[in-house]
Amino acid sequence: MSVVYIVSGAPNNEKVLLGEKLTGLGRGKIVGPGGKREAHESPVETALREVWEEVGIELAPGSLVPLATITYPFLGRPELSQRSHAFVCRTFQGEPKNSLELAPAWWPREKLPLERMWADAQLWLPRVLAGEYLEATIEITPENTVHSADLNFQTLRRN
Repeated sequence: MSVVYIVSGAPNNEKVLLGEKLTGLGRGKIVGPGGKREAHESPVETALREVWEEVGIELAPGSLVPLATITYPFLGRPELSQRSHAFVCRTFQGEPKNSLELAPAWWPREKLPLERMWADAQLWLPRVLAGEYLEATIEITPENTVHSADLNFQTLRRN
C-alpha cells in the first residue's frame, strides 16, 4: 500500500490534501490519497497511480519524498494486515477532483482532522509532515483502535 500527503502553500501556511474515504475499509474516515499495490508495481508507482485515480492529480516520480514505512498487523483480521509506504509531495499538476473512492479537501497542516482519521495518525502524521521519517509497526484492534505501536523516528530521508 502507498499513500501520499500532497502539501501546498508557503511553509508558514501549508495545506495538506486529504479526503473522505467513500468506499471499502475505512469508509467515512479522512485519509491521504493512496491504495493497494498491484503485483507489478513499486511503492512509488502505486502512489502515482492511486493519486491520479483518486483525486486526478499528476505527480512526477522524483517529486515523492518517503515519509514512513509502517507495518500494520490487524489483530484477529490477518487478511487486512499490510505494509504501508507514505510519501510527501510538494510539486504536482492539476486540481483535486472527487472520485468514487475519495472526496478531497485541503486542510491546514496545523489543524489536521486527526479525530476523523485512523487512530494511529495522531501518533505519527504531524511529526512526519514536520520533517521526520518513521519506521513503525502499529497493531490495530478489531475495533480499529491502536493496540500497540513501535515507532522509530529519524531525520527525514531524501530520494
